[in-house]
Amino acid sequence: MTVCPAAAEDLFFEGTRLMGEGDSAGAELRLRGALNLAPDFAEAHANLALLLDDGVRGGEAEHHYRQALECSPRQAQTYLNFGALLAAQRRFAEAEAAYRQALLLDPQSPGAWSNLGVLLVSTKREADAERCYRVAIDLAPDYGKARFNLAYLLLRQGRYEEGWACLEARDWSTAVESHLQCPRWRGEPLVGRSVLIGIEAGHGDMIQFCRYAAVLKARGAAKVSVLCHPALATLFVGHAGVDEVVPVDKAIPASGWDYWVPPLSLPFLCQTRLDTIPADLPYLTAEPERVGRWRNEMACPEGELRIGLAWKGNPRFENDVDRSLPSLAVLAPLADIPGVRFFSLQKGVGQEEAQQAQKPLSVVDLGSRIGDFADTAAIMMNLDLVITVDTAVAHLAGALARPCWVLLPDYQTDWRWLADRVDSPWYPGVMRLFRQRLPGDWTTTIADVKAGLMAWLAAGGASPARP
Repeated sequence: MTVCPAAAEDLFFEGTRLMGEGDSAGAELRLRGALNLAPDFAEAHANLALLLDDGVRGGEAEHHYRQALECSPRQAQTYLNFGALLAAQRRFAEAEAAYRQALLLDPQSPGAWSNLGVLLVSTKREADAERCYRVAIDLAPDYGKARFNLAYLLLRQGRYEEGWACLEARDWSTAVESHLQCPRWRGEPLVGRSVLIGIEAGHGDMIQFCRYAAVLKARGAAKVSVLCHPALATLFVGHAGVDEVVPVDKAIPASGWDYWVPPLSLPFLCQTRLDTIPADLPYLTAEPERVGRWRNEMACPEGELRIGLAWKGNPRFENDVDRSLPSLAVLAPLADIPGVRFFSLQKGVGQEEAQQAQKPLSVVDLGSRIGDFADTAAIMMNLDLVITVDTAVAHLAGALARPCWVLLPDYQTDWRWLADRVDSPWYPGVMRLFRQRLPGDWTTTIADVKAGLMAWLAAGGASPARP
């Protein structure tokens, strides 16, 4: 540690303790106090930088990282943390230099190898990234982050056997596991047994992987229950293979099943490969009464095609700034396509754009009247096509076997869409993928969509999912 006055050291240790307890304000006050007494206190600069690295005060955090490294240039952890800040700002060359310096100082650091792997994936150097992840795992076989990161790379490449196994390194289901008293299913025989599929990740994940309820029934499970988000409860009630739906906003029994299983573990336990994906579509259905009600609200002149739009996902998703469109205006080039009426499926973020009097694209706002995903499903049954970014809307359309065009970002494309494909084996015959050609370039992607729509219309509105 830097040699400095005892009072500065006391403030540093107190600030570090408060950081660990989550008291950011108290920690910041004490770390700044330490630096007032000892301006060259490298460890205080490094911890304050880490505290300030909140996505808002990045400039100030960078200043303190640089001060820390100037005062003590052989601190591998500081280079590692600084690299993470630079990577988050997409200053990839600088971030790579910081990670490699960390590795020069500490070549046995699994965290540095794993972080470098993430950066290399982000810049499409996947072979090099895979080597980094495997070094990290060799150094620390129990280091879950490296194994989890490797899972995303392998799954994106369609290397499902090892990919699903590596995905088991995640820890997303600890809250569910601590509540339930039944054991986690690890592949035991299910004949005559009851299974609860737990809740995990977002709405889209639950929609994509609830298909495995039917697989468990085929394996002999006597009862399959699904724990899910409230907005999915009514939709899942109609799922063949699901005997019981338990929404998380209700009292959740701690027992009553022989096993429970996280939904994203099911492909691993069921040994899913690219050619064995359970893709018997549709595996979700819409309530006929709701379909009829929405049909009346979506009446169009005869011959006019109805297209649903969703242009934004959940802003809390880690890559949402890339997967979501900046605004409805990005879709404005579609406005002059004849014989089409657009309906907004946007609920929550982005919904206000569909309600504006002056819109760059004329859309009928349905989002304000959508209660849950059962309503969205009924709406989709009245649409000729859904055009959406990578969000739950895409998975719902696929599960309903409705024609769907998905707009995908170039940067960190989600693993489930695989690499370089224009279709999805998870939703065969109904889904077409439109990928950005360059990072952030939606203009060309929307031009591709427009050309596809014009070709589809010229063909008489048949087979929109065919590339």
